[in-house]
Amino acid sequence: CFFVRSPKGFPKLKNDTFLRAARGEETEHTPVWCMRQAGRYLPEFRETRAAQDFFATCRSPKLCCELTLQPLRRFPLDAAIIFSDILVVPQALGMEVVMVPGKGPTFTEPLKEVEDLLKLRQKVDVTAELGYVFQAITLTRHSLEGRVPLIGFSGAPWTLMSYMIEGGGSTTMAKAKRWLYRHPEASHRLLRLLADVVTDYLVGQVAAGAQALQLFESHAGHLGPEQFQDFALPYIQDIAQAVKSKLKEEALPLVPMIIFAKDAHYALRDLAHAGYEVVGLDWTIRPQEARAQTGKDITLQGNLDPCALYAPKEKIGELVKKMLEGFGTQRYIANLGHGLYPDMNPEHVGAFVEAVHTHPRHIKKH
Repeated sequence: CFFVRSPKGFPKLKNDTFLRAARGEETEHTPVWCMRQAGRYLPEFRETRAAQDFFATCRSPKLCCELTLQPLRRFPLDAAIIFSDILVVPQALGMEVVMVPGKGPTFTEPLKEVEDLLKLRQKVDVTAELGYVFQAITLTRHSLEGRVPLIGFSGAPWTLMSYMIEGGGSTTMAKAKRWLYRHPEASHRLLRLLADVVTDYLVGQVAAGAQALQLFESHAGHLGPEQFQDFALPYIQDIAQAVKSKLKEEALPLVPMIIFAKDAHYALRDLAHAGYEVVGLDWTIRPQEARAQTGKDITLQGNLDPCALYAPKEKIGELVKKMLEGFGTQRYIANLGHGLYPDMNPEHVGAFVEAVHTHPRHIKKH
């Protein structure tokens, strides 16, 4: 049962298309939003962020609110996603992460040995450590004035663990995977700790006003089916179950949850049964194939190749049409197969959103 309680007197929601699609209810049009829709491709984003350190921006509720709203001033998107970063969770565990220009997020002291786990906070008070995200969500929810729903998010345990060990981005994740093979027990200890913190963090986001939640397993593609089964899936399942039971306990709205495990088509069947209302897809799978694997009781989200937005505008329209015909009009949320890139033309993002909205509604429901 989905019910809405507004403890903070939030404005009434005017466009709930995204939430209805997520819950598998009928929609008049296909809802659309973009991963990384608040980002450097927008000149106003670059201007707002210019003088600020990245994580200082993440810790400013006012700036996060402004950055979350910017894309909505330009495009008729059907959802907003709070501006933040998945690496605020390792920070809450006591690790230092800095944003290095030209390199990206960098851990000053990544986890090298099993003993390093002792340096992490074993009990995290999410309100004390991540309260700034909750404040940003509450402020943004009010500032949206009910235009569209607000999505909260977190990184999933394996993805967070891989960053904490690699110390930043990696093409192979060899250091993190080495832990899985050499220190399976310690790996599970770390993943369990992360799952518990992520659960509390997501529940806190709903209490603050988030109306849907997305879990990003961005590094799923570095695992094969067996390691995914051992080190990623159980925690993805646990988080869905624990979040839902805590929301019930705390009489908070049971919001729809989205799992996005990039490059994990080998696990789509499992993900469809992992306790999430929506399964997000990257661009490397055909819509029909994804639907066949996930069944008809799950909403799918995705999955246009982000690089398709480099195409001429009329071509974007054709690609969107093909994608929508593949997915059908119901139990579907249009999105890209990953985030927007910094050098993308905002007009092409607009063309993508418009193409989704103007696609004929009379396609027979699948």
